[in-house]
Amino acid sequence: MKRLLILSSFLLPLFALAQKPKTTLTPDIIYGQLFKDVQLQRIFPDSKTFVDCTPKRNPKEIVADYLTLKNNPSAKYTLESFVKANFDLPINPTNTYQSNTNEDVATHIKSLWQVLKRNPDKAVEGSSLLALPNAYIVPGGRFREIYYWDSYFTMLGLQESNEYEMMENMINNFAFLINTYGHIPNGNRSYYLSRSQPPFFALMVGLLAEKKGNAVYTKYQSALQKEYNYWMDKTANTKHAVTMPDGSVLNRYYDADNAPRQESYKEDYTLANIEADKVSTETVKKVFAQKSKELRSGAESGWDFSTRWFADGKNINTIQTTNLIPVDLNGLLYQLELTLAKCYQLSGNAAQAKAFEQVAAKRKLAINKYCYNAQRNWYFDYNIATKQQSTIMTAAGISPLFFKVADKAYAQGMANTLRANFLKPGGLVTTLTTSGQQWDAPNGWAPLQWIAVKGLENYQQTALAKDLAQRWVALNIKVYKETGKLMEKYNVVDINLPAGGGEYAGQDGFGWTNGVLLKMMAVYNLK
Repeated sequence: MKRLLILSSFLLPLFALAQKPKTTLTPDIIYGQLFKDVQLQRIFPDSKTFVDCTPKRNPKEIVADYLTLKNNPSAKYTLESFVKANFDLPINPTNTYQSNTNEDVATHIKSLWQVLKRNPDKAVEGSSLLALPNAYIVPGGRFREIYYWDSYFTMLGLQESNEYEMMENMINNFAFLINTYGHIPNGNRSYYLSRSQPPFFALMVGLLAEKKGNAVYTKYQSALQKEYNYWMDKTANTKHAVTMPDGSVLNRYYDADNAPRQESYKEDYTLANIEADKVSTETVKKVFAQKSKELRSGAESGWDFSTRWFADGKNINTIQTTNLIPVDLNGLLYQLELTLAKCYQLSGNAAQAKAFEQVAAKRKLAINKYCYNAQRNWYFDYNIATKQQSTIMTAAGISPLFFKVADKAYAQGMANTLRANFLKPGGLVTTLTTSGQQWDAPNGWAPLQWIAVKGLENYQQTALAKDLAQRWVALNIKVYKETGKLMEKYNVVDINLPAGGGEYAGQDGFGWTNGVLLKMMAVYNLK
């Protein structure tokens, strides 16, 4: 897509191509036919299991032996037994962790940090894990690696636990990923390298700076710049940046690959093939590739999946992620631009600082122009295909308050809209549609609760912010007392039912739930 050169000449030297990102083989390339057979025959209930396995011996020898067996009609074997004989299956430590519900939830979370901690990795040939040099916190359950946007919300709790060394370790890991691969992938797995996730790195740096001062900004200036270059399509073959009708530039989610996600291979393959069957044979490959790209791009958003991304507002087979300009993603890039302005100001480069301030100001104007709906007192995503705002109302619409993008005059109306539509007994519901997708009603998610609470506080909507926090904290503690677990997501509409939907069972642990819960309890003195 053609991009308008709106940036000051001061920025141009910074957009020179960085060193070529490191090339890493993914499980489908390493294991070929074995990978495809395992995933399509559903050897494991969760497609993520096999791609997280570690080979017990040389991957080339494993593949050669498998092909020999497969091509020998008289050979007696089962695919499951072959995999278990040649791979170590991944372990979920939280599955065997026993909670003591007699201890208060804050104490429980602080002990959980050690359960969710991973020490520096060692690279293993044939493993999908991207080895990280420092310790880190994983979300829990099937999520055995560091995740990009999860980590910011986890850090809110690490901050309350005075775990600044762990915060710095995780930020250093993200800087390592940027410098090694050119961006922060969805998680530290090879099969995540084709995409990123909501870019919270600048906000993580800001959290650490609250403790260690402004020197933190200059320390991570280079990594922040590379992160920005990636999202603006300057260092990778991505198409995240979009020129709007008026010439301004906003961003979208856009995975660089167009094959089924390896960690959800069976699900994506089936959906894409169903769609391909509806068209002529000449366009089957094109339809399959585009559907896969839309699913992958939905995963880059972190909202995988939601009717937010569906053209008909109902069915995943109409997914159109790349057509949408997400309001919250652009808030994050606005924050990144302001952070870079601060970095350059602190390092003595006033010209670069001013250039980034100007770019941020243009983005702020564009967000308000294309995403704010005065009639509905809410922000919506913008559809570049229809050249109209999306009609689907989601909790992402409150994010301009969090990023301080919204005009002060909008705040009261937005608070009223939130109260009337999204505020439920257990907190903020994700969308107004019950679809069976996990990022829809009746589910609520920790990151969206914090974004809403902090955003409301930014605009002096204190009573509503506290009310929302109290509902969320009460629900988290209720489930903890009943089950001994802190969950990935919650049913906020009926607080007596568990959350559901999605491609996998509900997970416990859970990094961002722990972080947001600790932060809210501290801010509002809740127990």
